[in-house]
Amino acid sequence: MIKVAMLSFWHVHANDYAKQVEGHPDTQIVAVWDELPERGQAEAAKRGVSFYADLAELLANKEIDAVVVDTPTNLHRDVMIAAAKAGKHIFTEKVIAPTLHEVNEILNAVNEAGVTLTVSLPRLNPTYTLAIQEIVQKELLGQITLVRTRLSHNGGISTNENPNGWLPEHFYNAEQCGGGALIDLGCHPMYLTRLLLGLPEAVSASYGYVTGREVEDNAVATLQYANGALGIVEAGFVNAASPFVIEVHGTDGSVLYSDHDGRVLLRTNKLADASKQWVAYENGPEAKPSAFDQWVAHIQNGTKAVENIGLAVDLTKLMEASNRSVAAKQQVRLDSLNQ
Repeated sequence: MIKVAMLSFWHVHANDYAKQVEGHPDTQIVAVWDELPERGQAEAAKRGVSFYADLAELLANKEIDAVVVDTPTNLHRDVMIAAAKAGKHIFTEKVIAPTLHEVNEILNAVNEAGVTLTVSLPRLNPTYTLAIQEIVQKELLGQITLVRTRLSHNGGISTNENPNGWLPEHFYNAEQCGGGALIDLGCHPMYLTRLLLGLPEAVSASYGYVTGREVEDNAVATLQYANGALGIVEAGFVNAASPFVIEVHGTDGSVLYSDHDGRVLLRTNKLADASKQWVAYENGPEAKPSAFDQWVAHIQNGTKAVENIGLAVDLTKLMEASNRSVAAKQQVRLDSLNQ
């Protein structure tokens, strides 16, 4: 049994991860720490486990094997380095950290300690992602010229029930979050674009502030590639009915996915039945296990989440470049980031 400590319930998905720990046959929650003691005590009491006010004391407990990190993003570096040095395996909410320099510090600590790190990048695993990836790998679209991905919700919109929107107010705290809609929701379309197109040379981003908060609630990032291809990443907290969308376009065809109907639709010159009409791409690969289940398997098998970490590192590069682009009001090359 892998004994897990929950490190903070700051993130909106923290309870979801706690349920995954509790629901897995080989993991159990044994302790809680939180930067807000009152919140941590309440969560520990719910589960009948120990609350630690001192993170160092929790990490010194040799009976704890692993931690789930859901702290504010600006605490990721210090918390994960401390956990790694204490020999704890780490599962973390995205992003690993807001800057590439911080990510490299974390990875150095993880590698030196020999612990397993896995990042929650959940949209890598569904059937629709794997089907689109398969279509691209089969070169059914020819040369890829554009990938557009979008994820948004209505969490920032005022309603009678939630005058400030349903998203927690601390998700608009620039210091804690490292940004707004792009670093939160936009992470998912960003790593999917990276998956399908590779790493770009440069990024240009624009942020909107529809509700007037400290961080953006409306965002677009454009990824520029050496071969002329473009990636367009869109995210927002101010859209009432915007479905999650992936579009991949190439010289020989296109593939579309939208969760409004849950279908992967293909049109390509390379298949006779799909050359003049859209057809559903069926019998694609089966979904992969969740990121959490993959983490547990890596711990048990003594393996590393190499692809997951590689994509997570690139995600931070793209997020840092986007934030720098907005601040400087110009395109930012990825090779200019501080290692």
